[in-house]
Amino acid sequence: MTNLNRRQLLTAGALGAVAIPATAAGSRAAQGTPTAYGSSYPNNPVTTGAQSAAASHWSTLEGQKVGVITNPTGILTDLRTIVDDMHESGAVDIVGVFGPEHGFRGTAQAGDSEGTHPDPRTGLTVYDAYGANVARMTSMFRTAGVETVVFDIQDVGARFYTYIWTMYTAMQAAVAVGARFVVLDRPNPIGGKAIGPMMTTPWTSGVGAKEIVQAHGMTVGELARYFDGEFLAADAGSRLDELSVIEVRGWRRDVPYAVTGLPWVMPSPNMPTPGTALVYPGTGMFEGTNLSEGRGTTRPFELVGAPFVDYKWAERLAGLGLPGVGFREAYFSPTFSKHTGKVCGGVQLHVTDPSTFDPMRAAVEMLVAAKALYPDFDWRYDSYDPARPYWIDKLTGSQRLRRQISAGASADEVVGAWRDELAGFDARRKQYLLYRGPAN
Repeated sequence: MTNLNRRQLLTAGALGAVAIPATAAGSRAAQGTPTAYGSSYPNNPVTTGAQSAAASHWSTLEGQKVGVITNPTGILTDLRTIVDDMHESGAVDIVGVFGPEHGFRGTAQAGDSEGTHPDPRTGLTVYDAYGANVARMTSMFRTAGVETVVFDIQDVGARFYTYIWTMYTAMQAAVAVGARFVVLDRPNPIGGKAIGPMMTTPWTSGVGAKEIVQAHGMTVGELARYFDGEFLAADAGSRLDELSVIEVRGWRRDVPYAVTGLPWVMPSPNMPTPGTALVYPGTGMFEGTNLSEGRGTTRPFELVGAPFVDYKWAERLAGLGLPGVGFREAYFSPTFSKHTGKVCGGVQLHVTDPSTFDPMRAAVEMLVAAKALYPDFDWRYDSYDPARPYWIDKLTGSQRLRRQISAGASADEVVGAWRDELAGFDARRKQYLLYRGPAN
């Protein structure tokens, strides 16, 4: 566990380097395990922060009034939720549970929540934290009497996945009420490499509240350190009095989730597998177009298409020979969301090697090709926000990508445009990183 107060965080780089156990210990780990991805990865057991905390009988939370921000991904190795385990142990005084998008028990679809209600299993009050601003989150913490905030949600590594912004809002509220903040860390399922364009201030929203790149390459624990060090003083008036990250043991930044040995619980209804997470930072951008991003199918974000798309798109993409991914011509009929009940032509992405696959490059190539091939291709236009009507701008952080592709730019030009800002972010984040691997 890494405990950081405001002064200690000034030396966060040194702390991060000391705190991490070596994952190459032992001959079995040194050899690595051959995988279906065509690479070898260390096969030490991976232990989540939640599991470590539970193994110590939740001693880190003893004697505190605890508010827990979690969802169905906040589980232990026996597949029970941390809230149920904490509650039944009698060791933790839980004064409230705070449900993000999709809810604490995960019953709500995208853009929805479960509302505030008593949890039927534990009797605890579950507060609706989805979309809460700082004032509302602060009010909920005060109503519940929270002294320590615990965050345990499996993120998927993309800026527009909303759980990290619920965490940041909660961090600001924790400053306001003087609460300790504890992150029970989990692996980043797409690894530790930062990719993509930077969010710019005019385009911040609930799918990108602060200036980080599109695939941040950090765990939620590392992000909490980054947020505390880079943003909180300006946004909340000061940094956290105490930030504790209970670290993942046995994980490296280059290890895909599929070989961690950890069970995958859907973080949201449209994130069914670790493979979905691999493509999501890129194909999630198709939410900002009139193509279906595969919602309403069993392979959301891996299937992308529209009624006006034909075989030529897959043929062109397959011909690019992009590393780590193949494109299969596919046809599907979404049961909800865009093009419901209509046959869509398109592609399915098949990731063959996560270590070489770049989801941003793949998605940009897909966008460039779709724009060139199909006159019916268009950007989603939201009339409710006339000042910022294009959803793709909120997803990518500025108008640049949309304008470049609309003007006929190549994928090389689009990707090259964010090279310097990505390098700047990569340099800034280094002092907050906790885990070893080629990306740091």
